[in-house]
Amino acid sequence: MAQTIWIARHANRLDFVNPEWFNTADRPYDPPLSEDGLIQVQELAHRLQSERITRIFASPFLRTVQTAHGVAEVLDLPVGLHWGLGEWLNPEWMTHMPETRSLSELAAQFPRIDPELPIQGTPSYPETETQCFARAGQTIKALADRFAHEDLLFVGHGASVLGMAMGLVDGVRGADVKASLCALVKVVREGDRSVMELNGDTSHLSSRESRVRFN
Repeated sequence: MAQTIWIARHANRLDFVNPEWFNTADRPYDPPLSEDGLIQVQELAHRLQSERITRIFASPFLRTVQTAHGVAEVLDLPVGLHWGLGEWLNPEWMTHMPETRSLSELAAQFPRIDPELPIQGTPSYPETETQCFARAGQTIKALADRFAHEDLLFVGHGASVLGMAMGLVDGVRGADVKASLCALVKVVREGDRSVMELNGDTSHLSSRESRVRFN
């Protein structure tokens, strides 16, 4: 039986809309979604509402949690958090390991997160692009194999979306994958064969970014 894996990048982030936010933020490397990003989340949720997704996994950064939780509310599903899906810990983007909210803080704000399930994985700052791709690919492959009889949604970041697609589909390179804000990648797995049926689909969005940026 075929398994469908959906991979989504988070929606638009506040510091993309208001760069000055970074200068006064308590957690400058963990921005929330912007107002238009929250609209994108609802559009993503409605796009996936008719699919057979049974579990959602997300990076523990606030923007990915907000995106995953918005979809989970519409689909009535739980959200698990995994550092393997997290942002590329690029020292050119971040001067130190980014501070993120604790599991208890996130679970209090986002009830689809089970406070009894720890955030999986261990972040390692700094990391190269190759290391980011590898840990994202290894993470999604392990979780897809673990829940091989279920259709899953993974919510990550620009670089980790590339790594996840590369980890599932043989021969795919990072440059082959489109990962604009709130875009969807669809991978169908059957036996030893995996096919990317959608690559960076944004047809569900009423507003799309004109220039793809990762940071």
